[in-house]
Amino acid sequence: MAEITPDTRDRSIDVLRLGSLLVVVLGHGVMLLVHFDEVGLRLENLLGYTSVLQGATWALQVLPLFFFAGAAASARGCAGGTAWGTWLFRRAQRLYRPVFYYLGFWILIGTPLIWLFIPPEISHPVMALSVQLLWFIGAYLAVLACLPLLARIEDARQLWLTVGGLYALTGLMDVMRISGFGSIVGFSNFLWVWLIPAALGVGYWRGVIRRDSAVTGALAMLVVDIGLVYWGPYELSLIGIEGQKISNMVPPSLLLAGHCVVLCLLAVAVAPWLDRWARRARVWWFVAIGNGGAMTLYLWHIPALVVVFGVSHALGHDRSTPEQDGFIALLLIQMIAFLALTAVLFRLLLPLETLPIPWWDSEVDPTAGRRSVAAGIAVAVAAIATLLVARDGLTYFGVAMICLMLISLAVARDLVRAPRSVAGV
Repeated sequence: MAEITPDTRDRSIDVLRLGSLLVVVLGHGVMLLVHFDEVGLRLENLLGYTSVLQGATWALQVLPLFFFAGAAASARGCAGGTAWGTWLFRRAQRLYRPVFYYLGFWILIGTPLIWLFIPPEISHPVMALSVQLLWFIGAYLAVLACLPLLARIEDARQLWLTVGGLYALTGLMDVMRISGFGSIVGFSNFLWVWLIPAALGVGYWRGVIRRDSAVTGALAMLVVDIGLVYWGPYELSLIGIEGQKISNMVPPSLLLAGHCVVLCLLAVAVAPWLDRWARRARVWWFVAIGNGGAMTLYLWHIPALVVVFGVSHALGHDRSTPEQDGFIALLLIQMIAFLALTAVLFRLLLPLETLPIPWWDSEVDPTAGRRSVAAGIAVAVAAIATLLVARDGLTYFGVAMICLMLISLAVARDLVRAPRSVAGV
């Protein structure tokens, strides 16, 4: 694995991406609580019980690093002269391939089994949870759609003007939703906030962020974030929990935008160390395998978690509150089972990450012209539909959004199809 990897590869990006993913998987396993009562199944978050854990989200909210690493890794390709829609569809090909298999499982197998054997008051929350993580696919693809514009950043001045403008726009959207004049408009922050780490990723790729200034900037932004919580209207937790007056996550807030700056600048500061560490052969093998199956790990750890909690409930051991007797022991047992099952699913389903899907994975036309623009728009529509699927779950509206997503992707696929002569070669 080490021998076939070019020495010019920036391995720190791969470390950041996999490390962030592992934090997300572990966080979901630890923080989820379940309540079974006369109403049915209710899902809660352990963060809601202690301010100490809410403060810990300032270190554990690592989603900005996904967008930072993705933009840094993709900027070179989108700046290489490839038509926008064609380039974006190629990214969609890779992203949605494991999603198709995942949705196929839930629609054809998971959902019928749940409906047959589980009462509605329990099945509905499970079905909502099953597709909740798809929000990242939609948001990430929307950010990638804007990446060719961000890739034009060439110096520090352009970078900080871009980041500052996005930060100010996020603040304006927050003012509107807090004032009650634009709660729906506030959801545009799903784009503005996540464009900030993407812009910083481009700046890192361009080499326009100095390490010493990155540390200084991160500390300054951290002070601003603390002020927003202490004197401003924002909640402490950077992860959404019940009872929050203003969510920092849905939609992303100005506080989360500042956190993006802090985290990404710190990533720039430690990148050389991460790169040297990942050049060890055994370390790089682990990082490369993990990144090669990142989507598999991201999607399928949720079914593993559902199975573990289902078996625990059947055995009469629900993890519902940190005050219950034996909470720590139950947490450890469930985490061991969860990680083991996730590892098994990862090993079994990893081949699907690269298994071509007929027609979907066929060649694209690099000279699609105007069709390329239309294909890019269709992919953007699919991204929005994916976000709405995550919001509503496998309800009637959610299924309608899945249909819209599939139709939009099929249109994009047809628009950039390669001519027969090219496909034949």
